[in-house]
Amino acid sequence: MKPNKTYTGLSDREVTESRLKYGENIITPPKKDTLWKRFFTKLEDPLIAILIIAGVFSTGISLYEYFGMHGEKSVFFEPMGIFIAIFLATGMAFFFEEKANKAFSILNKINDDDPVEVIRNGNTTKVAKKDIVVGDIVLLNTGAEIPADGELLEAIALNVDESTLTGEPICHKSVNPDDFDSDATFPTNHVLRGTKVMEGHGMFKVDRVGDNTENGKVFVATQIDNNVKTPLTEQLNKLSKLITIGSYVIAALILIGRMVMYFVSFDFSWIYFLQYLLTSIMICVTLIVVAVPEGLPMAVTLSLAYSMRRMFKNNNLVRKMHACETMGATTVICTDKTGTLTQNQMRVNKVYKCSNDNIINKCFIEGIAVNTTAELDLTEPKRPQAIGNPTEGALLLWLKDQKEDYRLLRQEAEIIDEIPFSTERKYMATLVKTACLPNKYVLYVKGATDIIRCKCKEIAGEAKWDNIDKQLLTWQNKAMRTLGFAYYIINEGEEILQHNNPIEKLMASFNGNERGLTFIGIVAISDPVRLDVPFAIKECLKAGIDIKIVTGDTPGTAKEIGREVGLWNDDVDKENHIITGAEFEQLTDEELQSCVLDLKIIARARPMDKKRLVEALQKCNQVVAVTGDGTNDAPALKAAHVGLSMGDGTSVAKQASDITIIDNSFNSIGRAVMWGRSLYQNIQRFILFQMTVNVAACLIVLIGAFMGTQSPLTVTQMLWVNLIMDTFAAMALASLPPSKRVMEDAPRKRSAFIISPAMKKNIFLMGGAFFLVLVALLFVLEHYTVLHVTDLFHLSHHADKGMTAYELSIFFTVFVMLQFWNMFNARAFCTGRSAFHLKGCKGFLFIAAFILVGQIAIVQLGGDMFNVSPLSVIDWALIIIITSLVLWLGEGIRFITKWIYKCI
Repeated sequence: MKPNKTYTGLSDREVTESRLKYGENIITPPKKDTLWKRFFTKLEDPLIAILIIAGVFSTGISLYEYFGMHGEKSVFFEPMGIFIAIFLATGMAFFFEEKANKAFSILNKINDDDPVEVIRNGNTTKVAKKDIVVGDIVLLNTGAEIPADGELLEAIALNVDESTLTGEPICHKSVNPDDFDSDATFPTNHVLRGTKVMEGHGMFKVDRVGDNTENGKVFVATQIDNNVKTPLTEQLNKLSKLITIGSYVIAALILIGRMVMYFVSFDFSWIYFLQYLLTSIMICVTLIVVAVPEGLPMAVTLSLAYSMRRMFKNNNLVRKMHACETMGATTVICTDKTGTLTQNQMRVNKVYKCSNDNIINKCFIEGIAVNTTAELDLTEPKRPQAIGNPTEGALLLWLKDQKEDYRLLRQEAEIIDEIPFSTERKYMATLVKTACLPNKYVLYVKGATDIIRCKCKEIAGEAKWDNIDKQLLTWQNKAMRTLGFAYYIINEGEEILQHNNPIEKLMASFNGNERGLTFIGIVAISDPVRLDVPFAIKECLKAGIDIKIVTGDTPGTAKEIGREVGLWNDDVDKENHIITGAEFEQLTDEELQSCVLDLKIIARARPMDKKRLVEALQKCNQVVAVTGDGTNDAPALKAAHVGLSMGDGTSVAKQASDITIIDNSFNSIGRAVMWGRSLYQNIQRFILFQMTVNVAACLIVLIGAFMGTQSPLTVTQMLWVNLIMDTFAAMALASLPPSKRVMEDAPRKRSAFIISPAMKKNIFLMGGAFFLVLVALLFVLEHYTVLHVTDLFHLSHHADKGMTAYELSIFFTVFVMLQFWNMFNARAFCTGRSAFHLKGCKGFLFIAAFILVGQIAIVQLGGDMFNVSPLSVIDWALIIIITSLVLWLGEGIRFITKWIYKCI
């Protein structure tokens, strides 16, 4: 580009001084914690903290038993198991998040070395984008990305894509005060870093670089520490408190019971009493250790990691693990328009031709092909991209849809003269030697219909201006851009063709009466809604999730998009459901709180408006997800509970987000909600299973304290029950596939405890039932001789004899098998289906089989290590059949509940 005026730019000395004074043109990257610090943050989980405390207590007890009481080395199995559980849970969470961050870094590259054309020392030269300084004069050409903020010195037909900051795909820029738009988000004579020149050329003087640019300010705003707790974190905090209080209460009751039993049963002796007291305290501490569900952090981590991996296959790249579950708790989604709801590519929506005449139709098509400055990138034939003016590119894309090759049409028609579009003229005209008519020249004109109409003498075909006006009004009410098309035929040899500027002379001669153009049609152009968006919006609304559109577009355009996606209904929605950015800014915090839940659309929004909206919704106890692809969306993405950036969004937006939607599909957001809700239910299922085991175990120890009976489960047996079985049960229940059924439910209340009323009922009823069965079995095995499981059906030889290794094996196996069958009941919880509906549950079945085989192996081969004696095949068959009544009882309850629900 050649400037109209002479500029010298900065000298080398001035460049150095400017850089020292205003800094470099680099946006400061976010500070990254060290690898060890990122790992140790995983230990801040409340349940992990309880496990660490329990591990310390358990280690102390084991050391006392080993050195003070000369116990076996097996006493260290329990603390070892706890610390293994801690390492696995934290290690897996750390591994999967680091893996996601590596994948994310590939999507998020910022290149500060791109060359930029500037004037320095009176010469035009190129420097790296990072070397631009305040005061530099930068030249702009079509396709260039603007490297810094500044004021325009010159602008020739300059249009800029500001969608990354405002949502506006095309903004006209000018230095002429008459062209200034008072409603524009940013001044008409200013350009901004990160935006792109779509057409025209110009020159600007840099006044802000790096972090001081609008782009930089937005990025800095995203670095504010986000202390918003996720719903899952809050629920696990509550659960950890409940477990802590509950275990301490039971431990205190056990201590009281043992003290009562001591004074009732023994003569007082200080030495024996202190020894008894110490033993009782050890039992209480052991119970606290047992009560802590060490499998729960594992279940949470496994569920999140599994969802992370599966969501990636569904085009959701999750960077922060807890974002998986938080999506399931989402009550509001704040979304931008351009690139998220729409395709971010202008396309022809409707075409109105004044005549069906074949020749006129050919001229209409030829006119589109030749009367344009746009091109198509056909590198990928199935996904052509418009280059240049988006509106003109839309016309070429329409030609391709009509199976017309615009390049061939241009070759066949010889271009004689052209006048490019300008905001002053509001039309573009091209004179060609046509291929449609022999020995004829045609002047093609397109632009604002009202301007072209004044130059038209007639309308092709039978169309009337009233019909055309009516059609235009309909399209304009839907916020579509409209273009009118006209042509004028010139015979070969006419004098006008010899003129130096034939188009200007022709256009000046058209008066719309005796001499003028022939009007041939109009088109409507818009940024179309993505095909999957209406269904995805409907699915989210059905799931009880509110959708709010925040866009830099006009209220009319925003409303129309709202209509198309099914969010806005003129018969229902009122003016208080839509607001402009200027009006939004004027609201006090109190006024915003009172109306924020009613808002559906914020039009003409500025970058920080979206962030303020998110914070206002969070104050209303809403769980907020934000979608966006532009730099303007970054502060809101960071502030939200879950930020969802688009795969082709800006690096700033992706850096601020928790999840990146690789395929840019809003439908993927619906799938993320489904995964999140299913994941939460999987965690609930494990808690249901685990707490049932704990209730039974704790009650046995408690009643044993008052009966003077010790738990028959050895340390090694409890290791199998409390660690290995818990771990594998966590894996089994965490790997359950998502269910579409969860999208029919309303979002759970954020204040709702993770243990629902239905779970409480199930835990205490089932845990209580297990307790009664196990206490009865314990009594029988201690007081009757049992040589085969069949002896339990006809008891004899009553005596206070204790339990043999064989009887201990029976008790241990019954205890484990009750939990084994109850795992199937837990799997069916909240599904509305039978426990035998195992489609997609290969992982669950594999782990269930592993637990069963593992239990058989331990009993048959464990010997002295597990204090067991082998059982016969008949014993195994009877125990498995009898304990399976747990599953059949659960199936009966589910069947009756489902039948009652259907009747209601």
